[in-house]
Amino acid sequence: MAGILYGVGVGPGDPELLTLKAVAVIKEADIILAPKTEKKEDSVALSIARPFLKPSAEIVKLVFPMVSDSEELLEAWQSNKEVILDLLKAGKKVVFLTLGDPMFYSTYIYVYRLLENCGYPIETIPGINAFCAIGSHVGYPIVDGDNVLNIVPATMDEEKLDRVLENADNVVLMKVYKNFPQIVAKLKKYNLLAEAVMITRCGLPEEEIVRNLSDVDTTKPLNYLSTILTKRG
Repeated sequence: MAGILYGVGVGPGDPELLTLKAVAVIKEADIILAPKTEKKEDSVALSIARPFLKPSAEIVKLVFPMVSDSEELLEAWQSNKEVILDLLKAGKKVVFLTLGDPMFYSTYIYVYRLLENCGYPIETIPGINAFCAIGSHVGYPIVDGDNVLNIVPATMDEEKLDRVLENADNVVLMKVYKNFPQIVAKLKKYNLLAEAVMITRCGLPEEEIVRNLSDVDTTKPLNYLSTILTKRG
């Protein structure tokens, strides 16, 4: 039997937000690939999908280091590629889990690019993005009418970030954990702070909703799974 790789988006955190197709694929998987960083033993995506795993499913944790060393990154990616290829050669149904949607700021994108011409079928199952879940969860319309939505990684080049925020109608800010104080200052500068709301770990037990970003204690590290929605005041 030929192996197949599925990239499955598990959504933002609540297992009930997985699509029916995602659940069906996870239930049939022989192998569950759970991405994690080198510093953590757990995988948030795996914890979300775990209620749907069949007892015989094998869990393989793949380490994707968060480092800037290109040689180390290349070695890790190549190693992970070989692990997945060996499983496909063995005829396994392999599911790569990813938070949110697989084609949206996801580790899966790099896996897909490495394997898209490997000779084995690959199917990608979409998932609900965190910012969509946040909008529904807190009753915050993300964009309407003729307004334009900007989806921005807060870690982008500062000059480019300034240009986006200066002209934005509605904004989704991802990856705000690295430079949160600077982001708050920029939102204030460009009249985007008053309407801002931030959710950390949306749909997970430790979820936190912040409607006044100025109240956040910046001496404490912000969780990686933090997203800001805002619009011009």
